[in-house]
Amino acid sequence: MGSQRLLLEGQPLAPEFKPSDLSPIFRANGSTMPASPHYQDLMASGFADYRLVVDGLVGQPLSLSLAQLKAMPARTQITRHDCVEGWSAIGQWTGAPLARVLALARPLAPARYVVFHCADNLGGGLDESGLYYESIDLFDAFHPQTILAWALNGQPLEVSHGAPLRLRVERQLGYKQAKYIMRIELANRMDQLGRGKGGFWEDRGYAWYAGI
Repeated sequence: MGSQRLLLEGQPLAPEFKPSDLSPIFRANGSTMPASPHYQDLMASGFADYRLVVDGLVGQPLSLSLAQLKAMPARTQITRHDCVEGWSAIGQWTGAPLARVLALARPLAPARYVVFHCADNLGGGLDESGLYYESIDLFDAFHPQTILAWALNGQPLEVSHGAPLRLRVERQLGYKQAKYIMRIELANRMDQLGRGKGGFWEDRGYAWYAGI
């Protein structure tokens, strides 16, 4: 991580591609249908009642509708998704830069990490013990290609791809691209989250920093 961060000090962009490079099939990574009743209700209403909560170490907590997020200046990028399982695909993502959302929330000085709390429960059951979560630090959070995406290849996200909102942090592997984001929390430590390693798969042995 230290070596990569030295190389990335100037915040270079991940490679971007042309529309002609789009993969004919973009596989869905991770879970494809959250089982929680709350998510099922949101899905049934076309996510009209969805709210993204932004809280934690912020000066201005937020509760944003999908319409409000879509009204923000958007970024569209064609990038390659690299999965830890060995496959990759190129897709066009559109969404709100995470930096813009964080600027509205005004991170407090102690904040070091951005934590994404999600609706999918890969741990099984319907309680919160197995809910997917992921985290990145502020260095990656403010990168221009780090976006909260609501569209893939010009169409609203399908449920299998994380509707209504998923993270794209293009310089890291696929398991960092959290889907079904319900809440963003700014924190100064990770050892009090989940099993203390900073993410669902990190708690189960994966590396927290998955830079590529």
